[in-house]
Order: sequence, then C-alpha cells, then structure tokens
Amino acid sequence: MLIHNNQNTIAAIATAAGVGGIAVIRVSGNEAIEIVSKIFEGKKLQEQSGYTAHFGKIIFENEIIDEVVITLFKNPHSYTGEDVVEISCHGSQFIQQQILQALIQSGCRLAVPGEFTQRAFLNGKMDLSQAEAVADLIASQNESAHKVALQQLRGGYSNELQQLRERLIWFASLIELELDFSQEDVEFADRKQLFDLVDELQNNIMPLIQSFKLGNAMKNGISTAIVGKPNAGKSTLLNALLKEDRAIVSSIAGTTRDTIEETLNINGIIFRLIDTAGLRKANDEIEKIGVEKSYEKIRGAQLVLYVFDVNEMNEDELKIEIEKLKIENQKLILVANKIDSNTQYSILNAQFPAIEISAKEKKNIDELKQFIYNISLENATNTEGIIVSNARHVKQLHKTLAELLEVRNGLEQNVETDLLAFHLRHALYSLGSITGEVSIDKDILGTIFGKFCIGK
Repeated sequence: MLIHNNQNTIAAIATAAGVGGIAVIRVSGNEAIEIVSKIFEGKKLQEQSGYTAHFGKIIFENEIIDEVVITLFKNPHSYTGEDVVEISCHGSQFIQQQILQALIQSGCRLAVPGEFTQRAFLNGKMDLSQAEAVADLIASQNESAHKVALQQLRGGYSNELQQLRERLIWFASLIELELDFSQEDVEFADRKQLFDLVDELQNNIMPLIQSFKLGNAMKNGISTAIVGKPNAGKSTLLNALLKEDRAIVSSIAGTTRDTIEETLNINGIIFRLIDTAGLRKANDEIEKIGVEKSYEKIRGAQLVLYVFDVNEMNEDELKIEIEKLKIENQKLILVANKIDSNTQYSILNAQFPAIEISAKEKKNIDELKQFIYNISLENATNTEGIIVSNARHVKQLHKTLAELLEVRNGLEQNVETDLLAFHLRHALYSLGSITGEVSIDKDILGTIFGKFCIGK
C-alpha cells in the first residue's frame, strides 16, 4: 500500500464487524464537516464547536436512514489532526452500509487499512513508534501486551530514543563542521567526549535490545511443544496445566493422532501449548502423518517440553531420544513424569534443565509452570524499564549499535573525520527511522499501516 492523497476526505466503519447496539462511522479530512452536513438533519454542524455531540437524522435521497449522534472534533485537536466527525448509529449492518454509501456519494473516499492513524503520523500527532503501538494496543490479548503497547503509545519509548538521538546529533554536527573546515586542520568535537558518549549510548541501547525477548513474549506469546514417546503422559500433562480435560487420555499408545493447541497464561505471559502425537515408528499412515506433524511443531516451537516416563526410559535411552529432536534454536526442558510410582531416577543434570512431576496426581505442576516461565524468559530484561516489542525496532537498534561500534573503533584507530561522519550519519538514520524522524520509504510505511483495521 502506498500513501494515499492526504487531501481527500475519508470515511470508514470504526467498530468491529457484526451486529451490535451501536456502530461508529468515522470521517476525516478538510471537508468532513461539510460532507456530513449534506446528509445530517439537525443543528448546523459548521456552526458548532469541537468536542460537542449532536442528535439528529441521517437522510439521503429523501429517505431517513437512521437517528444518530454526531460528535465533532475540529483540527488540529483531533486524532488525525484534521476535522473529524464520528457518526454513532444503530448497529445494524444494513444501516452502517447505507450511511457509508451516502457519505461516499456525497464526496468521501473509503479509507484504506490504517489510513486514519497514518494521517495522525503524517500530521505530527504521533511518531511512527506510537502509531505502531496503536495497532499493538488493538491486538493486545493479555495484560502484559496491553501494558507494553500503552507504554509505547504514551511516548515513554519515543522519549528514550529522542534523548539518545539528540545527544548524538550534537556531536555529529560538530564532526560535520570539521569537514567544512577540513583544510584548516581544526577539531570542533572533543574525541574523548565523543568516545565516552558512544560508550554510554551503547550501554543504553543494549538493554533495549535485550528487552525484546520479553517484549516479544508479551506481545506474541511463546509457542511450546509438548513432545515425547507414546504413553509418556503428554496429554495428561496438558490437561493438568490447563486444569481441564482438553485432551483425550488413554492407556492405548498412539491415542493422540493430531496436534492439539491451547493457551496458558503464566504470570501475564501467554504460552501456546501444543500437544503432539507420540514420537515412535508409526504403525499406519494416519499415525505417520501425526508423527511428522510433531517433528514439524518441534522445529517451529520456541520451547520444547520433552515428557518421558521414569519407569520406561533409562538415561542412555533418554540421551538418544533427545539427540533425535535436533534442538538448535529452541529451549528444552526435560519433564520426568510418573514419579508417583516412587521410582528413584537420576535425570540429566548438566545439559538441559529438568523437573520431576506426576501429571496424573498433579504433583509439582505449579512448580513446572514457574520453571517454564523462568527458563523461557531467562536473561530477559525486567518489566520496570522500557520494553521493545516490535521486530522492526529491534532491527534498527542492532544497526545503530553496529554503527556506534564502528565509530568507537574509528576513534581508537584515529581514522579520518569523514569516516566518523559516515558512521554517525547511519547511526542517526537508524535511530530516527524507529520514530519516523527521518524520511521512511513509502512501501515501508504502507506495510506498517496496512496491518491496521480499516477504521483505524
């Protein structure tokens, strides 16, 4: 999606699809009030103040469509920075579409996804990181994701980046000044102060990068595959974690033929649990497909719980089974199940974290939940500081850090001023692209705002 003409007046249904008590249709643009006035019978909207609501009727082609409440927001004191009119009508889908068509025929254009927020960004009502936070806030499905999005929307993250960038701009401008006087052989920028600043910026950026692990988990959850041999107790464990009989439990090996997916909230983090078919040589074509799916889920999971029966597997066999999993980028937790049998068992102490449980007796289940949480967020930044949850942002922070490292190395090696200036420019660009303070490619903006719903 490319940026559309910002001079058009746009309209869209702002509430979720479906039937409800009321629905809201949003109109934004220089002619918003004038266009709505063409189909509104009530007070003369052009003469009313902003932040006021007015009851009346929507009439089009001499037919009454609905009784509505009109809310006015006049520029620049509106979400988009333009004149905005919100029409609250009854929630019938027919009524919504009739009003929307009347607006379009009266001079509006149908908004594209995210265009209202895109206009808010282009009109300086919010920066790019705050605009992205709007989408995250709408999509948030738990308290943690809501908290991170709200923090970013309020500008806490933007302020942090702005302070870092302003300090770097000062030294970059002095370096650029030296280039203008290159024949004079003068230094305006104190190299020792620049070196200290680069160190300080690196120390400030690293926690932001490290916080992405936690931020991403808060925003998207952690995919967790429950795997193991048949009858190890995987489905029993899933039921124990969820505290409900979600999966069929049977003593017959191979009962679980397909994957079962559920969500579990542990301390505000969503874990997407995937109960898989038992890992063994399949006896039939259907079970074979189930086993192949299990390995596919293992490869795509961030966390793997390998469940095994302490009565059926010795340590050497366990090592062989773990090797088959080919765990690379995922975290692995060994779950020694069926300890209710009082079997004395020594599990691998060094290579992988492990815990003993009884899924059937629900023994150590709460301890397992805390164990899962701790292992998954190991080394993650705590929630008291600024948390980065956007993959685009962390990519730009990595680029900034790399450029600052080049500046640092250049200062140590006493390189030419123009090379320092080159890396400083790129560091500033990477930081600025997060909040949109530098020119961003239209295709990138289109991708960002295209993820929004149409009425936002």
